[in-house]
Amino acid sequence: MTLQPHSVSGVEMRKRQAAHIEAPPQAPGQPRPNTCCLCWCGCCKCLWNEDRIERSERQTCTKMDSIEAAEEQHPSLEEVLSWARSFELMLRSLEGREIFREFLRSEYSEDNLLFWLACEELKKETSPSVVDEKARIIYEDYVSILSPKEVSLDSRVREGINQSLAEPSNRMYEDAQLQIYTLMHRDSFPRFLNSTVYRDLLASRRRTCLDT
Repeated sequence: MTLQPHSVSGVEMRKRQAAHIEAPPQAPGQPRPNTCCLCWCGCCKCLWNEDRIERSERQTCTKMDSIEAAEEQHPSLEEVLSWARSFELMLRSLEGREIFREFLRSEYSEDNLLFWLACEELKKETSPSVVDEKARIIYEDYVSILSPKEVSLDSRVREGINQSLAEPSNRMYEDAQLQIYTLMHRDSFPRFLNSTVYRDLLASRRRTCLDT
């Protein structure tokens, strides 16, 4: 399936998603709208939807946008310590991603994580029409030279993506995703572990353990 110029644009799709998510409760007897199919936790308030609404509508902070919100999840001391040992473990933890995202925002590199998460969700899709739309949105938000939130990709990877646009697949961003993952792991993650964001949370969890 190719990306046709006359198909639904990324902006239109995001508006539909926002309207769908924020719609009022349905009256009894009326069918319930479909929930999000791109969700780590199986609920409709997933990272994908929150990130799409935030980027398209420029809304104020979501639940993920502060350390206070992350601390409400109460990650254990053992879990917080495990993030320092494994970047992968941190990314697979909801609280870990929230706190790492807060740190990346302070360095103006939050879009690296959002891009990586969007690619992860795209890989779960099997419907050609959904893959086509999701692939377009990712391209418009992060890869296109016209995107205000362009992620740093080398020319080889970018050219591969441009060639894949003629026939999108759910794994078309694998090389780009790996490049951004490596950048975050080698560059941002060490600074995160030495930041006040991580150290304050670690100290808080230790105090909690001492108080119990």
